[in-house]
Amino acid sequence: MGAVPGGVDTDRQPPMAVPLRHFLIGLAFLLAGAVVGVGDAAGAVPGRARLVHVHLLLAGWVCLTIMGAMTQFVPVWSNATLHSRRLANVQLVLVTAGMLGFVVALVSLRTVWLIPFGSVMLAGFWTFVYNIARTLSTVDGLDVTERHFAVALGFFLVLTALGLLLAVGFSVPVSARLPLARSGLVGAHATVAVFGAVLTTVYGALYQLGTMFTQTELHGIDHRLKAIEEIGHPIGVVVLAAGRLVGSAVVASVGGLLVLLAALAFGSILARKLYEMRVEPTPMHTRYGVVAAALLLWALLSVPAWLSEPLAAAHRFGASGTVHLLALGVIGFVVFGTLYHIVPFVVWVHRYSDRLGFEEVPMIDDLYDDRLAAIDGTFLFSGTVLLVVSGRFGLGAAVAAVAGSLVILGILTFTGNMLLVLRRHSPHTLDRIVLGALSPRRSGGQSEGIDEDSGRDAEHSPEHVRQNG
Repeated sequence: MGAVPGGVDTDRQPPMAVPLRHFLIGLAFLLAGAVVGVGDAAGAVPGRARLVHVHLLLAGWVCLTIMGAMTQFVPVWSNATLHSRRLANVQLVLVTAGMLGFVVALVSLRTVWLIPFGSVMLAGFWTFVYNIARTLSTVDGLDVTERHFAVALGFFLVLTALGLLLAVGFSVPVSARLPLARSGLVGAHATVAVFGAVLTTVYGALYQLGTMFTQTELHGIDHRLKAIEEIGHPIGVVVLAAGRLVGSAVVASVGGLLVLLAALAFGSILARKLYEMRVEPTPMHTRYGVVAAALLLWALLSVPAWLSEPLAAAHRFGASGTVHLLALGVIGFVVFGTLYHIVPFVVWVHRYSDRLGFEEVPMIDDLYDDRLAAIDGTFLFSGTVLLVVSGRFGLGAAVAAVAGSLVILGILTFTGNMLLVLRRHSPHTLDRIVLGALSPRRSGGQSEGIDEDSGRDAEHSPEHVRQNG
């Protein structure tokens, strides 16, 4: 794989610490969510443990990763300048603070706290939406990835509004004042979150990454499958959410079938690109292979469930027992696979890109440890398979706990590999990346080689390299 894929403008990206800070805090939420999941299976977590588990994984890990990735790559891919770097930092602070307070409120059952902390989270997500929307508004003629991102931003607005309404409902009888059941609000919120905001972003990103890093192009039937997904998926999400909101099984079934048809279409595209791949496989490719298989299997298994009982709580995320197939097999492996490129990419650009032609530099895939990548992939895949089998066939809490433990081991190994990338290759210390201006090691502005205005590292500028070689 080339050091920097062709066709991207790395000078447009924000400072290195901005996306990495999102990814690292997101990984912390992932670890916390996985531990809570295992603890919930053992009955050791107080309060509303399941809600804590879901929000830590989806709002904490997945959404923060999406926020960091869009902040990094919308300017790079779209040849546009990020609207505001300051807002990119503000969004992270708001979502992180809101999430921490939200979790404490759920664990302690002090539900009145959900209102202020939910409001803080909403402010953070809406700040993100505004910042990326303003960035995309400067782009002429949105491509398929940018169109998906724009649609996903709309879903982020809706899901957070519904989420705050549900948070208020824990303390105020909102449902009694509305012609809607709380179960309908929950179903619509979950639908817009997982299938709207998250899966739409996943599809959009993989149209870019799946072709770029397999060195293939869409051709033949790919274009017809893309049309099915690009039209059917957003319409299906809206119809499925609306059907669940008003309690109409017929409407929800129609929307659900459109979502599943789009999933089958996109899964087929991704599988075709991986089959046609013209490069040596990397951890990103192997994880994308899991994604393609899991997405196709999830969609096929979910057809009967969403035809018969699309409103059932057990079928909220597909067929009964397939939630981990979707959450880990599809969404989780997309994030793990993508981070195996994004984190080294961001570090490489800021550490080594300006040294090309002046000295020998490593490639992006040389920055992480291949052995650790194989180990975390084995743990994550084994744990995911065991969770899916346990959920489908009711193998009990003990099996689920073992599976969860395997997933935790995979997460720890993956996190360790990413931290090693930062330790060995990042021009900044870990505390500087996470804490920014609050870092105790901060010595002020340019003395650490950080050019905040240009988003580049002054220490590794072409002038510095030529002078100090």
